[in-house]
Amino acid sequence: MPFIFGTMKMTMMRFQLMLAPMERIATAPFRTLCYRNGADLTFSENARVANLARKKRGEMEMICIEDGTPTQIQLSGARLADYEKFLSQFKPQEGFRGFNLNLGCPAPSYIRQGIGAAMVKRVSRTDEIVRLIQKAGHECSIKMRLGENRYEKDKEAYLNLIKNVDALFFAVHARTAEQTMKDPADFGIYASCKDTGKNIVANGDIRTLGQLIEFKKMGVYGAMIGRAARVDPGIFRLKDRLD
Repeated sequence: MPFIFGTMKMTMMRFQLMLAPMERIATAPFRTLCYRNGADLTFSENARVANLARKKRGEMEMICIEDGTPTQIQLSGARLADYEKFLSQFKPQEGFRGFNLNLGCPAPSYIRQGIGAAMVKRVSRTDEIVRLIQKAGHECSIKMRLGENRYEKDKEAYLNLIKNVDALFFAVHARTAEQTMKDPADFGIYASCKDTGKNIVANGDIRTLGQLIEFKKMGVYGAMIGRAARVDPGIFRLKDRLD
C-alpha cells in the first residue's frame, strides 16, 4: 500500500537505501553526491532545535537543502516550546521530506541533558514531539539506538518506544549508547523490531551487498548507510543489484 512521504508518494514494498546523518559530513553537497549515486533519502547533520528556534546562523545553514535532494532534517532536543517556535517559522525548501528525531547521539553532554540516546526511554515526550511535528503538516521519522546501556537494551526500551510512537519509520542503530563503533552491531534485534508492525530501517556497520540482501529478506523497510558511504558514495549503487 502506498503512503505519502513528504510530497512524494512511495511504495512500501520498495527497499530503501538512505544516507545517515553524520556530523560535518552530511553537508548539502555530500548529500547531493550520494543521492546522485542512488541514495533514496538523505539526512542533514544533527541540528539543535533550540538554536533553530533562535535562528542561529550556523544551525540554520546546516538544514539548508540544495538541488532538491530528498532530505529529512534531523533535530535534537526535548523542549516542546522550542519545537513550537521553530515550526511556526519553518519554511520547507524543495527536496524537504520531513524531520528526523535524533534519539541516537551517545555524547555524554546529550545524555546529561536527557536528549539523544537518553530519549529512547522518554516515550511520552518523544510521542509529543512527533505529534507536534505531524500537526504542523510534516512527516517525522526517528533514528535511535537500543538505549543508553545493556540494561535498557535487555529491558527492550527500544521496542517500547517503537510500539508506542507513531513515526513514519524507525532507523534503528543496533548498538547501545555506551558501545563504541568497535563493538559489533546486533542485527539480531531487527526481527522483534519488525514484529511491532512498524517501518524499520537497519543501521550500523552496513557495507556489503550480502548484508543488504539479508535485510531485504528480513522484510525491513530499508537500510541506512553512514561510514561506508563516507569512504565510497558509490555504495548506493548496490541498490540496483537488489531488484
